[in-house]
Amino acid sequence: MTKKIKLKISARLLKKKLRKDSTGGSKHCRFCNNPDLVSEINYKNAGFLRKFLTERGKILPARISGNSCKYQKMVAREIKNARVMALLPYCATSY
Repeated sequence: MTKKIKLKISARLLKKKLRKDSTGGSKHCRFCNNPDLVSEINYKNAGFLRKFLTERGKILPARISGNSCKYQKMVAREIKNARVMALLPYCATSY
């Protein structure tokens, strides 16, 4: 009979596997769970839209914010409208 060769997993691959398994679970769309928040998505509501921007002024991607595709497009469109109306910045101010 032939012996099976057992391969060792390197420490780097083991850490990568642990990181992959230890994700906090899937993110849930806050607008799907609470339909009343959909009315908050408006270019005039700059304080609410600011939650979907980074400190540099970039729009957060859906994989980070947890929004579904439909609401991510709505949020992005309203942020862009607010930028045109000068309610939100295009980029961070540099000093």
